[in-house]
Amino acid sequence: MKFRKVAILLLLLSLWGGTMLFADSATQRVRVFINGAEQDDGGLVTEGKTYLPLRQLATSMQAIVEWDNQSKRAIVYKPNVHMFLFQNNAVFGNVARGYQAKFKVFAQIDNLKTDIVAVKVSIFDPNGREKVIQTESVNTSKDNFWYATDEIEYKFESSGKYPIRFFLKLKGYDEWTAVSEKLISSL
Repeated sequence: MKFRKVAILLLLLSLWGGTMLFADSATQRVRVFINGAEQDDGGLVTEGKTYLPLRQLATSMQAIVEWDNQSKRAIVYKPNVHMFLFQNNAVFGNVARGYQAKFKVFAQIDNLKTDIVAVKVSIFDPNGREKVIQTESVNTSKDNFWYATDEIEYKFESSGKYPIRFFLKLKGYDEWTAVSEKLISSL
């Protein structure tokens, strides 16, 4: 009797293990790199198709993702956002460490295919600390517009990359979505 229970248990464990091995071989994990940076969540390959995490992919590509829960539909938009940095009507980019500058950020936005309610421009130091340059509500129904910040004074205290990011807030959403980035190198 005891032998019978052990045999049945071994049979069940063998079937379960074989099923797990088959499932693992049918679905393969994939490492995903975007612009040279490995993403936290990888993808899956199943039946010859690759599946990637959409929100992570869109964020890395600075695109907007809207989710329509009713129709179970994801919509991805990539607006064209071009940023320029001006200091006394001259374009600037790289600076020396310790440099203190007054500058403005100008952005040209087109191919905007969704409604937005606000824009934000921020600068991040090499350690990732954010300083908001300007936030403003917008009321536009156009697919293109221009945006310029007021002049900001900023000191580039350490060496490294200082990303300036342009964010949009979509109508009906609370979070900001980065849609463009400009780097200032401090040497």
